[in-house]
Amino acid sequence: MKIGFIGLGTLGKEIAKRIIQAGYSLKVWNRTIDKAKDLGAEIAESPLDIANTCDPIFIIVFDSAASKETIFGEKGLIKGNLSKKTIIDMTTNFPGYVRETQKRLKEVGAFYIDAPILGSVIPARKGELTLLLAGEKEKAEAYQDIYQSFAKNIYYVGEAGKASELKLINNFILATFMEALGEALSLGEKLGFSKELLLEVLGNGAGKSMLLEVKKQKLLEEDFSTHFSADLMHKDLCYLMDLLKEKGEISFTASIIKELYGLIKKKGLGSSDFSVIYKILKEM
Repeated sequence: MKIGFIGLGTLGKEIAKRIIQAGYSLKVWNRTIDKAKDLGAEIAESPLDIANTCDPIFIIVFDSAASKETIFGEKGLIKGNLSKKTIIDMTTNFPGYVRETQKRLKEVGAFYIDAPILGSVIPARKGELTLLLAGEKEKAEAYQDIYQSFAKNIYYVGEAGKASELKLINNFILATFMEALGEALSLGEKLGFSKELLLEVLGNGAGKSMLLEVKKQKLLEEDFSTHFSADLMHKDLCYLMDLLKEKGEISFTASIIKELYGLIKKKGLGSSDFSVIYKILKEM
């Protein structure tokens, strides 16, 4: 039986390529079918088709609404034969949705694994992503060989929902650090320093990080072609704020950063890489 793969966005397609390169046979589905045609994989007619012919089934779509449509929609996975099959959802989801989905799928005899990804296009191409796993431990860890085709670091973190919570914490740091780098660079330029000097000094000082290394060329060239979109970052920060509300917690920083990424969306730049926050700050 083939591996099912649903979602061929910027990151999903790179992961699918890595799985195929590792020698696995994929059957794929994407709302925009044209994105699947150059993969050399069998193309499914719908998620329902995937459910009837594949196991395990990977999902990586934009948000929990898209995941819900994929699983529970008119031609969703749940309409097919899911008995004893495993769904590995790599979407960055709202944790409450994850827990409810696991419960509903368990009722039809399926296993649902909460499995968000840390990293974007460049580490995906190198097979160096980080994968967080949560849910039934035995099933979550049953596909290590497949995971290792695209992930360098794999962590099992507990019951369903915990991986999504940890992913939101990670992206909070990512969003905040990118904002700080963008603001520091913008401020430095306004004080008369060249962008090249600023990036060099920050890279050898307090800004030294994997993020700066990855985004350095983008910032230099102001090339904001998408590795991880500002829209996705804004969505994740909204989920984080909803989670904090649910848990009775607060974060002053997260609320401010969320609004800044919301501003990017409002300015029509949401599909750009999230490093475009530098451009927004520079123009303010």
